[in-house]
Amino acid sequence: MAIHLYKTSTSSTRNGAVDSQVKSNPRNNLIYGQHRCGKGRNARGIITAGHRGGGHKRLYRKIDFRRNEKDIYGRIVTIEYDPNRNAYICLIHYGDGEKRYILHPRGAIIRDTIVSGIEVPIKMGNALPLSAGLTIDLRNWK
Repeated sequence: MAIHLYKTSTSSTRNGAVDSQVKSNPRNNLIYGQHRCGKGRNARGIITAGHRGGGHKRLYRKIDFRRNEKDIYGRIVTIEYDPNRNAYICLIHYGDGEKRYILHPRGAIIRDTIVSGIEVPIKMGNALPLSAGLTIDLRNWK
């Protein structure tokens, strides 16, 4: 994982660094436009907060929180920044040809494989139901 350090040309780039594995071109079938027309207006459309407004249009990424592709291995293809949730997301290519976004598991890199199911190894990025988790004997808990 390479880190690109900015050359100091302005005060805002003095201590800046960017992870070079992060891509910023989202899949077209996994995004849609988010309608943000409030900009400090009330129900009548009158501007009530003069300092609100503008901003860059942010496209919403559809995140797979359910992870219901059971026992199908997926590969992390890209790691992207999601402007709507101030976090990184991963584009996953599953073995059956489906593509989905998930939240980026900490420590996962491009070309890692993940899987969700009942009897999958406990590893960063894998998803197990709570019923299939580790059973802990609380009598011997120290």
